[in-house]
Amino acid sequence: PERGFVNYFWKAVPMPAAIEVGGGMRFDDRVAIVTGAGAGLGRAYALALARSGARVVVNDLGADRDGSGKGSKSPADQVVEESKRAGGEAVANSDHVATAEGGENIVKTALDAFGRVDILDNNAGILRDKTFLKMAPENWQAVLDVHLNGAYFVTRSAMAAMKDNGYG
Repeated sequence: PERGFVNYFWKAVPMPAAIEVGGGMRFDDRVAIVTGAGAGLGRAYALALARSGARVVVNDLGADRDGSGKGSKSPADQVVEESKRAGGEAVANSDHVATAEGGENIVKTALDAFGRVDILDNNAGILRDKTFLKMAPENWQAVLDVHLNGAYFVTRSAMAAMKDNGYG
């Protein structure tokens, strides 16, 4: 019931057994950042990493799926609580990936809470319910800001910490 088409879009949720199996990989003593981790695949990635021993920064702006709205700390906080109930260690962050300051603050959250960064999952994304020909330039820019610039801003900050670790 969690998978399938919702309106015109496929609701991507991992198969139930995929999270439990997880390939047997362990990430003990590693610190992971997962952007867009308040719902959907990002949530699944954050929980899987926490169950596999990683300490996780759960980043989610808490805005609507299309990126609109003021945002909320609630989605990230909920995933952190789920992680803790599953025996993991996690902290929430609600900075926006689409700004240089947001990218820096996300990484700073990891460094302040756990002292390092080892894994980065640039999962944050927004959805525009438009075909390419109907998408206005401001909608296209919003998609680029989150999907492309967001990955750049967070990776740029995380890469410095990973280089210092010699791992990432």
